[in-house]
Order: sequence, then C-alpha cells, then structure tokens
Amino acid sequence: MDAVIGFIGIGVMGKSMVRNLQKHGYRVLIHTRTKEKAEDLIREGTEWKVSPKEVASDANVIITMVGYPHDVEHVYFGDDGIFNGASKGKIVVDMTTSTPTLAKKIAQEAQRRGIGALDAPVSGGDIGAKNGTLSIMAGGSKETFEQLKPILEILGNNIVYQGEAGAGQHTKMCNQIAIASNMIGVMEALIYARKAGLDPEKMLQSISTGAAGSWSMSNLLPRVLKEDYSPGFFVKHFIKDMGIALEEADKMDLKLPGLELAKQMYEAIAKKGEEESGTQALIKYWK
Repeated sequence: MDAVIGFIGIGVMGKSMVRNLQKHGYRVLIHTRTKEKAEDLIREGTEWKVSPKEVASDANVIITMVGYPHDVEHVYFGDDGIFNGASKGKIVVDMTTSTPTLAKKIAQEAQRRGIGALDAPVSGGDIGAKNGTLSIMAGGSKETFEQLKPILEILGNNIVYQGEAGAGQHTKMCNQIAIASNMIGVMEALIYARKAGLDPEKMLQSISTGAAGSWSMSNLLPRVLKEDYSPGFFVKHFIKDMGIALEEADKMDLKLPGLELAKQMYEAIAKKGEEESGTQALIKYWK
C-alpha cells in the first residue's frame, strides 16, 4: 500500500515498529508527548509533528499506540486530536490495548467522517516489535483490514481479522487473561526449582519445549535468571489490561478468579516500586 504513515506513541514497542516501517521505505510522521524520547528516530529520518491533529492532517494512515484508554480518548477526540485533522478517505488504526467500548466509539466517529478504522492491539512485547513478529488481532471493517494488511504484515507475522469493531480488543483481553495466570505458574515453577535445589537453567531446558512451554517461559524466565527486569511490557500497563478484562467480564456476568489473583499479585509488586519494570518482575512477589 502506498501511504504516508503517522505513528503516535513512541514507547518500548512503538519505536521498533516505526523503524520497521521505515526499513520498508515508508515515510513516517511521529508524535509523542515528550519529543526528547523520539530524538533518535528523528535523526534516523522520521518527521516530528507537534500534535496528533497535525499527524492526521499530513498522513493518510494514522497508527496509535499509547498507554491508557484515557490517552486514546484524548489522542482521537481532543482539540488537537486525530479527528480534528483527518479527512475523508484516511485510515486510523489503534494498536493500544484499550477497551472494546472505546474501539466502537472510534469506529462510529470514523464512519461518520468517512474514515476507515481498525482496533488492532498486538502481543509479542519488545522482542516481537523489534523483529516484526507481533501477533495482531484486528477488529473493524473487513475491507479496511484488507487494505491495511500489507502494512500490518511489516509489523507482525500472525495477523488475524477477528470481526467487527471491538473484536480486536476483546481478543487482546483473551490474550492477557491467558498470560496472567500463566505468569504465576511460570514463576512458581522457578521458585519450586530453586527450593528443590535444581539448576534453574537445566530445569527450563527440560520443561520449556514440552506441555508446560509458553512464550513467557521461553522469553521472560531467562531474563529473570539474569535478574533483568527491563520492560518488554510494563507492569503498570499489564495491571491496566487486567482491569479492563475484569470490567468486561463483569459486564458479561463472568467471574475470572485466576485473573483476579494475578491482578492482586501484580498490584502488590507495583506498590513495592515495580510499576516501570517488565512483567517478569512478578518473581519479586516471593521476595
């Protein structure tokens, strides 16, 4: 697809995603609240814009990946927001993990303005963003999805159209629910191994390729063994995601005790100062 791409939100994952788009020859316009965080990208050839409105005015595909639903709301509906800059025929893609309700609101406003819209949250962390191997779960118009697929294929290698607006966000909630309880199991396995006097690396070698294997075990447990708690995904954002999932579950009169426990455990380490750490910092719950 021939496009000028706007990218709003240059965080742990966003920066790598921008670089991948540039490597494939796209002109990329960026905006983030703190310009200093984007200085390296600017030196590499991306163009800085002072607001989401200006990005939306000058790009014809606008991707957002910010922190929280209230950030998404501001970026799209604020005075300097995307909808005050985007004109008919453009496409907006929110890749933030946000609420299905807000995804539907964005889609409705986009349709009113003649703009295409997708909610397309991702999974795969900093590693997937860097390697262009993210899982992308998309909701919205099937026509818009097909139009954007060549761009999405630069960012990920498991790209699935899930259905109407909000379906991408609901799918991401399934992803986070599965990860939450799995992270407890992965960390308990390590704690048990240490208490039993095992070599944790040998233990990992044995169980990571069998029925117990998971992405978290293969990619995050090795970081724990190196005492590397740098964020591929922030604890604070995971707590946000679990909160969204529990709110959505409540609307469906659904109880998720495993998710509730995981959220409580992550909140406990956040209170100890681990909000800015990666999700593998859950191991500190036992310290």
